[in-house]
Amino acid sequence: MNAPTSSLTPRRRSEIAFGESDFQRIAAFAKSEYGLHLEPSKKAMIHSRLGKRIVALNLDGFTEYDKFLRANLDTESDHFISALTTNVTNFYREKHHFEQLQSEVLPRLVERARSGGRVRLWSAGCSSGPEPYSLSGSVILLCPEAPKLNVRILATDIDPFVLRRAEAAVYSDEEAKIPPGSWANQVFEKSGGAKTDFRVRADVRSLVSFRQLNINGNWPMSGLFDVIMCRNMAIYFDNQTQQTLWRRLAEQLVPGGMLFIGHSERVSGPATGMLEAAGVTAYRKRSAS
Repeated sequence: MNAPTSSLTPRRRSEIAFGESDFQRIAAFAKSEYGLHLEPSKKAMIHSRLGKRIVALNLDGFTEYDKFLRANLDTESDHFISALTTNVTNFYREKHHFEQLQSEVLPRLVERARSGGRVRLWSAGCSSGPEPYSLSGSVILLCPEAPKLNVRILATDIDPFVLRRAEAAVYSDEEAKIPPGSWANQVFEKSGGAKTDFRVRADVRSLVSFRQLNINGNWPMSGLFDVIMCRNMAIYFDNQTQQTLWRRLAEQLVPGGMLFIGHSERVSGPATGMLEAAGVTAYRKRSAS
């Protein structure tokens, strides 16, 4: 279904009316389809981002966009979710997590891998890729032969547009900034002369597989994970949805596996009986009795 053409179409998104009923329809749809909890404080952001989409589709306003979205969900849902989520990320963000990984968590996993064992890590809500590539860089720092072993990193996000950027593995000078210290040269290819774009090293890329996933939908993974990073994602959900997410993540960990969450997030609900605090916004799966 193609977007209709109208002589009344506003030329600027700022001219598109966005009333309370429009917000309620958008919020209800985002909650029912994706589990997103949109606060009224997000109205200006929603107006701006979806208004831009409405202009691009040559629609008259939010009422017409709501009809178009529901009639073209297979093709428009990607644009809708991309507009409503914020993809703020950088390499080795919240570096205390990576310091803990490299000093406490990864050494035993590397030992297992070198003995022929299976190691799995998951970056949930990976955005444009810095988090899973940072994970991979940390693994390869301790285990250069990891690409030849049974070590894999799953990276998922609901937004297909940022996943395509992640798979390209090329970042601008600003995006490629890494905290000073031991992190240098863990991710990017070395190159001589001036360079404005940075490409992730082939060995670092080889450990990571990107997949589109609605974190509140079905999870097709068959095995458990040793490490899960799910940082700054739960902030998009209401309390009940958060509690369900923490429980599902805990269930997806091996006993002793680690869950890392965002700096403003806290595990709550049934998962508190399955996880124990193991650092700053870090949790360890309790061993079975």
